[in-house]
Amino acid sequence: MTQDFESCFFCPMPPERTIAKNELAYAIRDGFPVTRLHMLVIPRRHVSDYFSLTNDELLACHELIQRVRELVQSEDTSVAGFNIGLNIGAVAGQTILHCHFHLIPRRSGDVDNPRGGIRNVIPGKGDYISM
Repeated sequence: MTQDFESCFFCPMPPERTIAKNELAYAIRDGFPVTRLHMLVIPRRHVSDYFSLTNDELLACHELIQRVRELVQSEDTSVAGFNIGLNIGAVAGQTILHCHFHLIPRRSGDVDNPRGGIRNVIPGKGDYISM
């Protein structure tokens, strides 16, 4: 699973899209948000997936996830939770082959039943308690 640096949507990223950054990663608003203020945290190095990140890159991404979380909460006080997600490989839904973390703000009532969270990616698997 590879994609050329030259054809990668995230390489390079126009600086005006960046909302936060550090030496090894940057954050942008998702172009196709699941919820309002859905953000992406992206390592600067062109790397296909989470398992290819260095420890320093992981820490840099983590630091930005924390910082962006605070930005989102300061902009919208109705945010009551978050989903953090990664898609690794085409069968998992990855379409841009450059590692990126989704930080998805959640609000009370944004779905009828949030039980199971990301387990709802597979229909019928979210409400595992009643299975």
